[in-house]
Amino acid sequence: MILRRQSLIRPGVAVALAAALVVGFPATPAIAHDIPTSVTVLAFVQPEGHHLHVVMRVPLEAMRDVNFPVHGPGYLTLDGLDPLLQDAAQVWLANEMKLYENNDRLSAPRISAVRVSLPSDRSFESYSAAFAHAFGPALPSSTELMWKQAMLDVVLDYPIASDSSRFSIDPALARLGVHTNTVLRFVPARGAERAFEYIGDPGLVRLDPQWYQAARRFVALGFAHILDGIDHLLFIICLVIPFRKIRPLLAIITSFTVAHSITLIASAAGFAPNALWFPPLIEVLIALSIVYMALENIVGAKLERRWLIAFGFGLVHGFGFSFALRESMQFAGRHLAMSLVSFNVGVELGQLFVLAIAVPMLGLLFKYVVAERMGTIILSAFVAHTAWHWMLDRGAVLRQYRVQWPSPDAETAAAGLRWLMLLLLVGGAAWAVFELYGRLTRGAPDGDAVLARGGDVD
Repeated sequence: MILRRQSLIRPGVAVALAAALVVGFPATPAIAHDIPTSVTVLAFVQPEGHHLHVVMRVPLEAMRDVNFPVHGPGYLTLDGLDPLLQDAAQVWLANEMKLYENNDRLSAPRISAVRVSLPSDRSFESYSAAFAHAFGPALPSSTELMWKQAMLDVVLDYPIASDSSRFSIDPALARLGVHTNTVLRFVPARGAERAFEYIGDPGLVRLDPQWYQAARRFVALGFAHILDGIDHLLFIICLVIPFRKIRPLLAIITSFTVAHSITLIASAAGFAPNALWFPPLIEVLIALSIVYMALENIVGAKLERRWLIAFGFGLVHGFGFSFALRESMQFAGRHLAMSLVSFNVGVELGQLFVLAIAVPMLGLLFKYVVAERMGTIILSAFVAHTAWHWMLDRGAVLRQYRVQWPSPDAETAAAGLRWLMLLLLVGGAAWAVFELYGRLTRGAPDGDAVLARGGDVD
């Protein structure tokens, strides 16, 4: 006998549940949204009297966990929207940002204005226009604006002691999107407007730093760049693998340091080409320098040639350092020269830190694990293999750019004169390093033979 299973929900009950769901659902649906892929934040910061105004524009879709009402195919319902906009601005902006006056954190801000704007609105081209627009009339309720295209304009008001103070901001807005790009403009009470553009969270941004604050930031930046840049680390290690005595190391590192300092400063001063193909070219040459240095270690390195090669490739690496510095110079304030020197100091400190670890470790490795010559060949072969693949990959990127020769005009002639001055400076620096090399190696017993064995010069 076959038994039929009774339905757990009778037809009458099912109809009642369906009716309850229909009645219980709001007539106007609400939208919750995922993390947007790309978000651009526009912001102004202006101290005025005893108030610091922060005027911001953020895509509404970045305000997640806020259910904005929509109608039709996804049009934003504008009536009664202000409480939700206030909540979104509080949770996603006001609660996240930290502002400081003379190193003292400011108290929580007051949300002075919120409004929805069209994506075509151009009021954020200036602070005055953006501020006035934020307090202007709201969009008509009949406006058909897709919620994913809407912009949220917010004015935050912080109490301050004086508009002549020095201000800093820790924005912490990266969580608005997968990639958050912020364009921040500081409008001081006195002086010129200063613009910042960064991706993600830059940490504490001093809007008008003092010289020692800028110096500290750029020393740390230079130090971190050496530790983060694996290609520069491998080049430095290749430089010193055959040499572990003080004098050869000093001659080689000084040569590399002088060379990359020249091109770093020259690039910051505008001597480097602005062509799109130039950075990929430098990246290829950096990989090539590592390959060459590793192969020379395998064949056998001599100090009288090594210092000169280190100088030549140091010029290339200096341009590479400048690319890392270029985007960070916006945080230097009025202390561009100080920041440039500080970055270079940070790079040197990073190099010394790497050498202080690498040289003793190489000494222990060659003393207790593997013979010096065999260890040099093995390490150099590994580095050469890695750098060779870098060179091929970067070369493929470089081939995508079209190199155009400059047209003969006054601008090209001026650039040629700048490069001539740079070449004269390089020549003078090379002569100075050669004199230093002579002083360091003068009187060394059987110099060439000793250097061929690894630079055992005291």
